Amino acid sequence: MKKKSLGLILSVAAVMVLAACGQVSNAPVETPTQTAVETATEAGLTGVIKVFTRDATSGTREAFEGIVGFKDKLTNDAFEVSSNGDMAKKVGSEKSGIGYVSLTTDLEADNLIAVSYEGVEPTVETVIDGSYKLARPFSYTTRAKGDFESADKEALVAAFIDYMANSVEGREVVLGSGGIVNVDEGTPWEELKKNHPIVDKDNSGLTLATAGSTSVEKTLKAALESFIPLAGNFKINMNQTGSGDGFKRVLGTEKDGANKADIGFASRDFKTEEDVKGALASGIYCKDAVVVVVNGENKGVANLSQAQVASIFEGQTKNWEDIK
Repeated sequence: MKKKSLGLILSVAAVMVLAACGQVSNAPVETPTQTAVETATEAGLTGVIKVFTRDATSGTREAFEGIVGFKDKLTNDAFEVSSNGDMAKKVGSEKSGIGYVSLTTDLEADNLIAVSYEGVEPTVETVIDGSYKLARPFSYTTRAKGDFESADKEALVAAFIDYMANSVEGREVVLGSGGIVNVDEGTPWEELKKNHPIVDKDNSGLTLATAGSTSVEKTLKAALESFIPLAGNFKINMNQTGSGDGFKRVLGTEKDGANKADIGFASRDFKTEEDVKGALASGIYCKDAVVVVVNGENKGVANLSQAQVASIFEGQTKNWEDIK
């Protein structure tokens, strides 16, 4: 008993000495959970979430709303933007912003952070293996056979489509520009070009015109520019204004208008009413991921579930600190 009493006295004395030196605090000890929550709050934002969305004709918007599952329930407080690039700039300059862009977007250049979806990071690998669910096709369609300005233009379009969609070289360019495609399943261009004698001509007098989705712009431009020296130095005229215009300007109501095109693109499947059966060629040349993005200063949102994304874009979750 005496040993225990002495030990207790020494312990009390030690505490008193440490307290006198300012080394003991009466503050409660924080649990790891409390610390984690406070750290997340400090790294993230508080206040009203500013929601950005694409225009109603956007294939990206259609894919995003359809996959997340809030179609026709978008909050009336959402700010509408005109293109993929416009979305990136708006969210990148709005600290409290949230939106969605193509995986091909240069996130760092636009001051954006990609948010994982259902715990899966958006990458080429996760789209290919199917674990990242916010994925969609990059589709193309052309004018009808015999409805081009010339036989040479028609032949050049056919050659380009074969190069972009089927050749090893074209697929490598698309992959290098952010598109998601299996290069190993491609065919060397040297083999494919035998079917396209047009590429051995001087095509500097021809202009290949494209229209439709803005999300395809980066991969499409890279593919076109890489094909120019391989196909007689033709010229290009890209007029990407949204997926809704892709079909219209090659096979639909605007195919003979001022902005008519040779190839139309959509960052989604073509709809039932967009009948592409009469096209010279149509299909999918790669896949893409739709990426939920926040401003580069918003470090507290690394992952969002399907339910959380839907709640934000429906306007049910209005403040950053209310994300649960």
